[in-house]
Amino acid sequence: MAYNGNLGPLGNPGSVFEDPESKNSSKRSTRFKDKDEYMEITLNVREDGVTIQNSRGKDQEMALLANLDRPTPSLSTSLSSKLKQVGSELRRMTSSKKPEVRPAPRLDRTMTGAARALKGLQFVTHNMVTQGWTEVEKRFDKLAVDGFLLRSRFGQCIGMLGSEEFAGQVFDSLARRRGITAAVLTKDQLKEFWQQLSDPGFDARLQTFFDMVDKNLDGQITEEEVKEIITLSASANKLTKILDRVDEYTALIMEELDPEHLGYIDIKNLEMLLLEPQAPAAKLTSNTSNLSQLISQKLVPTKDSNPIRRCCRRISYFMEDNWKRVWVMALWLGICAGLFTWKFIAYKRHVIFEVMSYCVCVAKGGAETTKLNMAIILLPICRNTITWLRSKTRLGAIVPFNDSLNFHKVIAWGIAVGVALHVVPHLTCDFPLLLHATDEEYEPLKRFFGDKRPPNYWWFVKGVEGVTGLILLILMIIAYTFAQPYFRRNKLDPASPFYRFAGFNTFWYSHHLFIIVYIAFVVHGVCLYINRTWYKKTTWMYLAIPLTLYVGERVLRAFRSGYKSVRILKAVLYPGNVYAVYMDRPHGFKYKSGQYMFVNCPEISLFEWHPFTITSAPGEKNLSMHIRTRGDWTTQLRANFMEVCMPPISAQPSNSQSDMIMTSNETSKFPKLLIDGPYGAPAQDYWKYDVLLLIGLGIGATPLISIVKDVLDNTQMQKEGLMSPEDLRRNGKGKRKTFMTQRAYFYWVTREEGSFEWFRNVMTEVEEKDKEQVIELHNHCTSVYAEGDARSALIIMLQSLNQAKHGVDIVTGTRVKTHFARPNWRNVFKHVAVHHENQRVGVFYCGDQTLVPELRRLASDFSHKTNTKFVFHKENF
Repeated sequence: MAYNGNLGPLGNPGSVFEDPESKNSSKRSTRFKDKDEYMEITLNVREDGVTIQNSRGKDQEMALLANLDRPTPSLSTSLSSKLKQVGSELRRMTSSKKPEVRPAPRLDRTMTGAARALKGLQFVTHNMVTQGWTEVEKRFDKLAVDGFLLRSRFGQCIGMLGSEEFAGQVFDSLARRRGITAAVLTKDQLKEFWQQLSDPGFDARLQTFFDMVDKNLDGQITEEEVKEIITLSASANKLTKILDRVDEYTALIMEELDPEHLGYIDIKNLEMLLLEPQAPAAKLTSNTSNLSQLISQKLVPTKDSNPIRRCCRRISYFMEDNWKRVWVMALWLGICAGLFTWKFIAYKRHVIFEVMSYCVCVAKGGAETTKLNMAIILLPICRNTITWLRSKTRLGAIVPFNDSLNFHKVIAWGIAVGVALHVVPHLTCDFPLLLHATDEEYEPLKRFFGDKRPPNYWWFVKGVEGVTGLILLILMIIAYTFAQPYFRRNKLDPASPFYRFAGFNTFWYSHHLFIIVYIAFVVHGVCLYINRTWYKKTTWMYLAIPLTLYVGERVLRAFRSGYKSVRILKAVLYPGNVYAVYMDRPHGFKYKSGQYMFVNCPEISLFEWHPFTITSAPGEKNLSMHIRTRGDWTTQLRANFMEVCMPPISAQPSNSQSDMIMTSNETSKFPKLLIDGPYGAPAQDYWKYDVLLLIGLGIGATPLISIVKDVLDNTQMQKEGLMSPEDLRRNGKGKRKTFMTQRAYFYWVTREEGSFEWFRNVMTEVEEKDKEQVIELHNHCTSVYAEGDARSALIIMLQSLNQAKHGVDIVTGTRVKTHFARPNWRNVFKHVAVHHENQRVGVFYCGDQTLVPELRRLASDFSHKTNTKFVFHKENF
């Protein structure tokens, strides 16, 4: 058998030698010369294929061709195709050595759909690549010891933070390839490492990844080496469940990449799997595709050259999104301004103005606004009243009940301003004027301050007015200080002397000083220097109705909770310091999805009541709530349940308690709990929207889980014909309330894989019962590096294999696929807008405050620039 030794595409003349072994095979050798360098390749030609028998030359990459054309069922048996493939590969490897000869075009794998999805095996972040070698060099100068970079600091130097073990393996693979045995690097060696890691070509990064696994550089990855890289990747991404099933997943990869059971896989097999296309997304129709492009064009930021028109547009958008808040705030500020002006003018006409001047006018104006605000600050925390108004009346159409807690905080700052306007002028202005008034000036004031003029400041302090004023000022400062998020959430440095005084307990007890505050406030408002007639002492008039309403609410709460504990049916302790409590539903306890209740445990504290979202659906017979330990009270309650749920020491598994799921049904041993509620929340009105976009961060998924279950229940009832949509919602008067929700998207973002155990049963139930695909579930685990990162490449590959073969996600153990890293919220909103034109979308969010501005802005942008209306709601307790 003969062929041309030039091999066509290589473009180099060569000599051919024949060494036949049998009738079915022969060896052909060809030698290529490039200046002073030689490269000799021996091919083994058989009827079923061509393999490279041997290669000689200075280029070490030639060794990688040794297993290039191993016969597999998927490869063509045509000899000509084999020769073309060998020639193409040789051309690629020799093209860099012959710049004067134009090589044939290389296949750019990064242009394929799968490669674009994978974004390559990125070992360094985009920011580090952008900053380049200069930044790495600066880090080397900072971290190096005597001119050498230690292996342990390699990850920090190249920006691979949080994955020291993975970075160490990268270091070892690069060092092995270059014959470096020491665990240190010089700057030149580090630069060479950096150039390979930051190489924009996919081949270099693939080779690095392969070398990480192939520790003996024989071009073959054994089953044990696959197991090691799975373990390394799972550890880097904090996925303990994969570690528990590493043998199973190793066998899965070997079965896929080694169908002939040779005991190893090579780089070409690994490349095929890494670049395997992901499951295709739902195809867009032509109209939907055009709409998507149109939305993208509309959302491109544009700056209007006319500042007046630009300002008017911003005001218009703001009013459209916040008109309820605007009119309430305008009304409140208008009343405060009116009261201040009225009192200011009244005292300007008073005889005392001749001595105390405008100071007394300002002080009395501030006092009048404080009276109003001390009264209405109680209204936003009358939760039963607000829940009734929200559920039973139509005031919710014009009153922003969802912002009741925020309005409470705004009024508190209004009180602070009023107190400042009252106290500062008194102490710094009108009191000194009174003390230094002449006898003639003081004569008209004797009926207010006595025949003898006050001698000093102590005269004002020792009186009832002074003592009560001082008490008010001190207690308000304490309450305001511990109500700040910095103290309430205990964000202080543990070394701070105030650390032990911070936390929710301090906030709760300091806020309940309001009882003393209101008593002192009433006394202070009655014992006045100037006004002596009872009807001019208006403090009690302001407070009468709000205080009566608030006291009535507290009495109602006491009777409703009945100081009788609910019957706890089951408690489950989950990973991530979360536990679920299932209890009997008290008679007459009616609630809606998204609402919450207060819980008290007398064994911990007789006075502390804490709010928790109800995670069960209204159609369920029992109540449930999920609690995460974040303070003293929740930690102690978990400890009480753990005493009941904890198995005997002999029966405990070997893993840590934090990874265990413990359940107990021993109702007699559970701690006693009292509940009070339910109370209204923004999420309870979800059924008024055509489409739902539910976003939960961590434990913030609790109010949204109840909505998901309620939507599923209502969908099932509609499907089975048990109820018509119009009959699904009725109020006390029998008026119909249409259940409008037709589609729900649930995005749950959490940093721990164990968190998905909290509502795993819900995800399974949705997948089994939701045949109409009304609910779309999206889980995001942020502990896993984003797609395209080398640290997560094998995890993504493994997930695709397991999902394709078993239909089960490797993180949750359900059919709901887990995405890695945080969602692109702009794409999420765009997806909803494209598929739901001319519909109202309720965006319900519960989680960390840092995401609120972005979600609120996106809801506003898409509402104004598309024909889909997004309404944003944030859960508050």
